[in-house]
Amino acid sequence: MDKGFTVNLRISPNSAKNEIIKNDDGSVKVKITAQPIDGKANKALVEFLSKTFKLPKTSIEIVRGETSKDKTILFKTDDIDKIELLKAAFLS
Repeated sequence: MDKGFTVNLRISPNSAKNEIIKNDDGSVKVKITAQPIDGKANKALVEFLSKTFKLPKTSIEIVRGETSKDKTILFKTDDIDKIELLKAAFLS
């Protein structure tokens, strides 16, 4: 696998706003306003993560769960500062 940071998360489409929520059990939920139709929620998820972490959209890949609410996301970066930021956001 490429260098970078991988995270498992659950997407919640059709939400009121885009946000990242860390649950008490260590899992992560990402709320997305887009509907889960024709890949719109996946596209919105990548755009939201791209803006949130200031990474190019091409550096964010859904490696598993393209059609599922449970997804594995790969952030392709070897920037240590970005990886630390991602760890802070997604790991408890």
